[in-house]
Amino acid sequence: MIFPRLIALDMDGTLLDGESQIPEEFWPVLERAHELGVTIAPASGRQLATLQNQFGEGLSFIAENGTAIAHEGEIIHTSVLPSAAVFRILDALEAVTVDYDVVLCTPTVGYVSENANPDTFTQLEKYYYSRQTVADLHQVVEESDIIKVAIYCAAGSEEHIAPVIFKAIPDHNVAISGQAWVDVMPAGANKGTALHHMADTLGIDIAETAAFGDYLNDYELLQEAGTAVAMDNAHPQLKDVADVIAPSNLDHGVITVLTEWFDKMEASQQTPANQRRN
Repeated sequence: MIFPRLIALDMDGTLLDGESQIPEEFWPVLERAHELGVTIAPASGRQLATLQNQFGEGLSFIAENGTAIAHEGEIIHTSVLPSAAVFRILDALEAVTVDYDVVLCTPTVGYVSENANPDTFTQLEKYYYSRQTVADLHQVVEESDIIKVAIYCAAGSEEHIAPVIFKAIPDHNVAISGQAWVDVMPAGANKGTALHHMADTLGIDIAETAAFGDYLNDYELLQEAGTAVAMDNAHPQLKDVADVIAPSNLDHGVITVLTEWFDKMEASQQTPANQRRN
């Protein structure tokens, strides 16, 4: 096995436990990665500000499903949706007959209508640490760079939202991020392309990367990584492309696999630093 120098970790359903919290056992593993010269990069549909609040600003991050990449506290890359595409999304959603709400994501803030459902605001507290309510989403599109459009639909995003979005903007990337979420990103923007960009920035070959994921918005990430790890609770399509099946997030599968890898690194003295010298 080529020991990874860069490891991307999805959050919900992957690293996080059943209470959507980072397990306490993860922090010593993160410190161990640092000592071994391994870069750990949370890779999430979550907002960059949310990830930085959870982990601190010193890590590398793939945020907003790959449309925002940060390294050591600085945003090093963003992908922006054309305004015309965002307007088409908003117009198309008017035909949806079940309740939904839209979050317009910039690199630093998530904007939601002041008339959004109370349940939506509860969800936003988890995913959008930096958020603002506005009277008119169209004005936000006119004045801001939108890197992602997130649509929350408690009745089911795959059934009620995704078909409408696919039809409205077939040339852009539409990811089903969970039972209730659909994310829309610029064409070519996803966690997989973001992993490539981060690896290039850090001078790491893609073969020396690994990625952990559980849902369809992790598909490209696992496809591109040198070693693809799907959780036991993962969507079947992710298991089909995985090299390794980890225990479920409820069983702290990320921690289990990383501990096994780091033990092997230390036993063989093949740390990433040593690999670079050989």
